[in-house]
Amino acid sequence: MNTAPPLCLTVAGSDSGGGAGIQADLKTMLALGVHGMSVVTAVTAQNSLGVRGAWELPAEAVTAQYRAVVDDIGVHAVKTGMLSSTALVETVAALLAETAAPAVVDPVGVSKHGDALLAASALDAVRGELLPRATVATPNLDEVAQLTGVVVENEDDMRRAADAILGHGPRWALIKGGHLAAHGDEAVDLLTDGTEERWLRAPRHSNRHTHGTGCTLASAIAAGLAKGLTVPAAVTAAKEYVTGGIAAGFALGGGIGPVDHAWRQR
Repeated sequence: MNTAPPLCLTVAGSDSGGGAGIQADLKTMLALGVHGMSVVTAVTAQNSLGVRGAWELPAEAVTAQYRAVVDDIGVHAVKTGMLSSTALVETVAALLAETAAPAVVDPVGVSKHGDALLAASALDAVRGELLPRATVATPNLDEVAQLTGVVVENEDDMRRAADAILGHGPRWALIKGGHLAAHGDEAVDLLTDGTEERWLRAPRHSNRHTHGTGCTLASAIAAGLAKGLTVPAAVTAAKEYVTGGIAAGFALGGGIGPVDHAWRQR
């Protein structure tokens, strides 16, 4: 009998264009050698040009999916993405509290095209209930500002942002500095638990086709944790994988194309 690979669960929205959300998560997990499972929180009508509509699933549907997977199959790591309302944030936070596996929380606020994916009324629940359940929280600079009010313009600001995020309870904060204008030729991220600090630097690629970058990074970290890697090792490996995916990102439709999740296989 063949042994199952490590088990990784994504709790996120569906992207009909296939570049982000649950579709990106499952592609990432497959590429990194873990078995991906999913809990759909919302369905979006989405393409390379933007989000045309989004329909949130009821909290009981999210709970039923989660319990069906975890109670029967089990899980070695969980990743959360789009949780558009207070009800869903609270529901998923409660489910994570009952799960021993590490959790990567990507506090998705806005899509690549600028479409809001999180109600402003849900921010308190993210801060007070979801972030305390996170092994790693992975906000980008816009999400840092949304959650903490810290505006990041340089590396010292990234440290302040990390402290502010850690103040809400995650074990580790990964502040994603990909949008930082001060580093034109580098994509710089900061990983810290408040004691240990690691700066992750990679060449910035000019490729505009970067849809799904945040989802892919968080899923790659979860895949590493599912394999038993430490947080720093999982984040370092995930950064390498995403950097390659961005470099290989391809045009799709008339707008922003996706990162290439299969770049290592092509």
